[in-house]
Amino acid sequence: MSENLDETYWNQKYDTEEFVYTKQVNRFVEALCGGLPVPVGGKAIDLAGGEGRNAVWLASRGWQVENIDFSQVALDKYLQFARSEGVAAKCVATCASALDFESTLAPVDLAVVAYLQLPEVDLLVAVRRLVASVKPGGHLMGVWHSRDNLAGGFGGPRNPDVLPNVATMTEALAEAVAAGEVEIAVLENREGQIQTRDGLKPSTTLVLLAKRLG
Repeated sequence: MSENLDETYWNQKYDTEEFVYTKQVNRFVEALCGGLPVPVGGKAIDLAGGEGRNAVWLASRGWQVENIDFSQVALDKYLQFARSEGVAAKCVATCASALDFESTLAPVDLAVVAYLQLPEVDLLVAVRRLVASVKPGGHLMGVWHSRDNLAGGFGGPRNPDVLPNVATMTEALAEAVAAGEVEIAVLENREGQIQTRDGLKPSTTLVLLAKRLG
C-alpha cells in the first residue's frame, strides 16, 4: 500500500483477474519469518496485506492469519486465493484501515506489515497499534521501500515523506524500546531487485524484525 489512502483507488487497482502484486510471498517476509517457530495455535496479522500473498504463505506454514486491509476487493481475492490453496480454514479477513483497525485475532504471535508506505506520522500510528496487538514473546516483522532507495535505486515511491529508513524506524520504536516492550533483532537496509524493461535493477529495502517483550 502506498501513501494513497483512497479506498476507491485501491479497490479499482485490485479489480482485475490478475494479482497486482503476484501470488508469490515477498522474499524478505519469507527470509525473516520462515525461521520463526509456529506455536501451537499460532496466530498472525498481515497488516495492509492486500491480495494476501504473504498471508496465504503464512497459513500454509500453519499460522492462523488475519489479513487486515481497507480494500474489500483485495480481501475477496485473498479469500478466494486461500480456498484455492486449501488454507481457507486458517485465513480470515478484516476490512479496516491500518490506522484504526481492531484485530479479531489479537493478541497474536506474529505481526507482519509489508510495504505500508505512509507519511511518517501515520506510519508511527500504524506501527504502534500493531505492536500493541502482539503478545509478549511474539514478533513484529516489517518491510518497506527505503528512503535510501532514492539515491540510485529503482522502484517504489519517489516521495521521501512515505519512505522510512533506519533512523525514522528507530525513532518510531524508541518509546517501546525504552519501556522494555520491544527488542529490535534486525533493522537494516537490504539489497533487492526490481524488474524493469531494461532487466533487473537494484533497489534498497528496509527490513525489521523485533520481539515483543512485555
